[in-house]
Amino acid sequence: MAKKIDPEIRDKIVEKIKNDGLSAAKAAQEFGISANTIYNWLGRGKIGSDTLEIGKLKRENQQLKLIIAELMLDSSKGKKNR
Repeated sequence: MAKKIDPEIRDKIVEKIKNDGLSAAKAAQEFGISANTIYNWLGRGKIGSDTLEIGKLKRENQQLKLIIAELMLDSSKGKKNR
């Protein structure tokens, strides 16, 4: 029999996926539940593929910002050493 997951935790997971761009696989790993369970929740909430795509783009955008920041720091260090 499947374990019952607290609705507050379910809502927190869905919120992280929708707003923070957390992937269902990462959320499943983080919270110790099945990715299929999360996909079922997302399907019931009628979260479209657009919402999931936005989350993915948010993650990618954050990664790109970090890369740019690192490159800018490296560049400024290079100029100081001249």
